[in-house]
Amino acid sequence: MTKARVATVWMDGCSGCHMSFLDMDERLLDLADRMDLVYSPLVDLKEFPLEVDVAIIEGSVSSEEDLEKLYHVRSRTKVLVSLGDCAVTANVPSMRNPFDLDCVLRRGYEENADVNRQVPVENVPRLLPRARPLHEFVKVDVFVPGCPPSADLIHFVVSELLEGRTPELAGQCRFGA
Repeated sequence: MTKARVATVWMDGCSGCHMSFLDMDERLLDLADRMDLVYSPLVDLKEFPLEVDVAIIEGSVSSEEDLEKLYHVRSRTKVLVSLGDCAVTANVPSMRNPFDLDCVLRRGYEENADVNRQVPVENVPRLLPRARPLHEFVKVDVFVPGCPPSADLIHFVVSELLEGRTPELAGQCRFGA
């Protein structure tokens, strides 16, 4: 039996969704019998592979690097899951959206810094004017709200996808929980 090729991706967020993913504990072993984790910040692979069956993405699209990565992942993935409130709505990263980007950068790197007060210009991804949810850029197949979604909910979603079904999430999740 061929195992499903699953990837997880972390964009602009706190990584709480990945922590919930890890909270599946021993259920991860059950999933490992049915899938190969081919890319993830949890396994430190550098190149997103071809022919991924399921990509689970947490975080909003906040930088040019995020956007490029999202297009790359979508082009190589059959089923894309938007995991958590930041991926689904842009949530916390979007709190900067009402403000001018230059003002946000000056506030963060100059006004609130005690040392090396300057906006970085090298080796830092260039921010987009607004943080935005994944579906504003690419087709998303499954939306899983929550901040973060529970380990039980993530296990349900992944298990359903591994069985070839689209998970029915009505009544099982909500924003902010």
